[in-house]
Parts: sequence; C-alpha cells; structure tokens
Amino acid sequence: MYGSGGNRVPQWRKSRHSEQDYCVEVARLVTGVGVRDSKDAWSPVIVVPVGAWAMLAGRLG
Repeated sequence: MYGSGGNRVPQWRKSRHSEQDYCVEVARLVTGVGVRDSKDAWSPVIVVPVGAWAMLAGRLG
C-alpha cells in the first residue's frame, strides 16, 4: 500500500487526544484510510474506505 499523491511512504498520524500508550495511527492510502496500532509499526493495517472513515470521524468529532 502506498500513500496518496504519489508518495510511496504513508504519513502515519496519531490523534492529539490519544494517551501515550493506548492509541492508533491513521494514514491516507491509495485504497482508503489505514489504521494500525501505534505501539507496533509492523502490526497489520486495517484499511477503511474513505467515506466510512469520514462518517466515523464526523460522529466522533
């Protein structure tokens, strides 16, 4: 999986509201939004469609 805009390395981000040890990271991927465990950069990535991610973020925000 690759990042958007031709970038081959996804830019993983953590929420500002996350606790230091218990959070996830997200990255925009060509195929959707990637979600992974922030403590383990090599953990499996869940890919969520952009529309579903936007709906979830809208309900949480």
